[in-house]
Amino acid sequence: METKSIMIVGVGGQGSLLASRIIGNVLQSQGFDVKLSEVHGMSQRGGSVVTYVKYGDKVYSPVVQKGEADIIISFEQLEAARYVEFLKKGGHIVTSTQSIDPMPVITGAAVYPEDVIGKLKAKGIDVIAADALTLAEQAGTAKASNVVLMGVVSKKMDFDREVWIKALEECVPAKFLELNKKAFELGEQAAV
Repeated sequence: METKSIMIVGVGGQGSLLASRIIGNVLQSQGFDVKLSEVHGMSQRGGSVVTYVKYGDKVYSPVVQKGEADIIISFEQLEAARYVEFLKKGGHIVTSTQSIDPMPVITGAAVYPEDVIGKLKAKGIDVIAADALTLAEQAGTAKASNVVLMGVVSKKMDFDREVWIKALEECVPAKFLELNKKAFELGEQAAV
């Protein structure tokens, strides 16, 4: 099969590392060669972070170039807009509706753009937007919004639900597992 690419984008501290491990686990369990990048960006300072996941029969590099991403998973809507040029024609964006002000907005040097998701959709891009933060809070903690988005993205990838649940069981500490399974389930429901 041809190599496929996923980008996970967000703001430091939103759980992109766990999300990439879950997706990597799902893909490896299905026999794909998988390459994950490290997190790039100012993750310690709440800045923009990017993780690349590539999979296929044989993958030589995890780096995703502009126009290559089959799926962009965005934990914050402005990050979806920031990386949209990496999406391939016919690709999908799965994004949280959450807004986190970047430093230029915090300092007053810029204004957070209005209707980011609407503008992406107006360009003809397939955008699935979910209120991942609210759903995560319903599951028991705001920190599970990354797993809510895994539930959403699972509906865009052709793998059985059981494979995703097994990945959660292998990647999430036991004491947080039930909460994260609930977050995943709420994400699945939001994707419909």
